[in-house]
Amino acid sequence: MTRALVLGGGGVTGIAWEWGVLAGLAEAGVRLGSADLVIGTSAGSVVGAQVANGLDPRERYEAQLAAPDGEIGATLGAGVIARFALAMVGSQVPQRVRQRIGRQAHRARTQATETERIAVIESRLPVHEWPADRQLQVTAVDAETGAFRVFDGASGVPLVLAVAASCAVPFVWPPVTIEGRRYMDGGVRSGSNADLAAGCERVVVLAPMVRGLGPVPGVAAQVEQLRREAKVALVTPDAAALRAIGRNVLDPAARAGAARAGLAQAASLVDSVREVWD
Repeated sequence: MTRALVLGGGGVTGIAWEWGVLAGLAEAGVRLGSADLVIGTSAGSVVGAQVANGLDPRERYEAQLAAPDGEIGATLGAGVIARFALAMVGSQVPQRVRQRIGRQAHRARTQATETERIAVIESRLPVHEWPADRQLQVTAVDAETGAFRVFDGASGVPLVLAVAASCAVPFVWPPVTIEGRRYMDGGVRSGSNADLAAGCERVVVLAPMVRGLGPVPGVAAQVEQLRREAKVALVTPDAAALRAIGRNVLDPAARAGAARAGLAQAASLVDSVREVWD
C-alpha cells in the first residue's frame, strides 16, 4: 500500500475537528479519502469508517454544526484522571498497564449501558458496512488481557461493534463485547496508533490529541519512526482549534466550534499535506 490516512482519538470535538480539516483540504483539491489504507482510533474510527466508505467530507462537516440536542455528554473529570494515574502505578510494561486499566474499566460505573452506547455509535455512522474498495483498520484493546487488536473487514466483526469498542473510553463508557470478549478504547494503546502505517510510502496523520501518558506513546514518537522510511505529514490542532476544542473533548456543545476551527486551519495545511500526499 502506498498511501495511508491515520485518524487519531480526541472525543466528539476530535471528530468535528477532523471533519473540518478533511473538508477544507478536499475543497482545496487534497482528497485524503483516496487513501489505500485508513487507520482509525477512537474518535478517528468514527471518522475513518465514513471516509473509507466514500462519504463526502463537506456533508459530514456540516453535520457537525447541528445543535447537540438530546445527546449524552460526558466529562474527563478528576475522577477519571485519577483512575488512569492509579493504573500507572506498578509495572510499566505497556500491556500490563493496559490490563490494569481494563480491570478497573470493568468495575466502573458509566453514564450509559453498553447497549445504549452501541446505539449511539450506530446513529453516528451513516454506513454500517466495511468498505469494499479500500482497507480500513479500527483499533481496540482487550480489557481483560490488555492485548492490542486491529479489526478490519476480514475480521468478521460488524463495523458498528468495532467502532464502538474503539470509542469505549475507560471509566466513561463501558467496554464493548465482541465474540465473548470485552474491548475498550484503542487510544489506551496509542492516541493514534500511527505505527500501523509502517510500510506505506506516504502517510498523513490527523491527531487531535498529541501527548502520551506513561508508557502510552505520544504521536510524535511514532511519526518520527515512520519518517525513516516514508513521507509523513503530521497535523495537530493549532492555537485557535485548541481554544475551540476546550478542556472537555467529550462535550457535544463544543463540537460545532471545533469543526469550524478545523475548516479554518485547513487553509494553512494545503501545501504541506499536498506535498506528502500527491
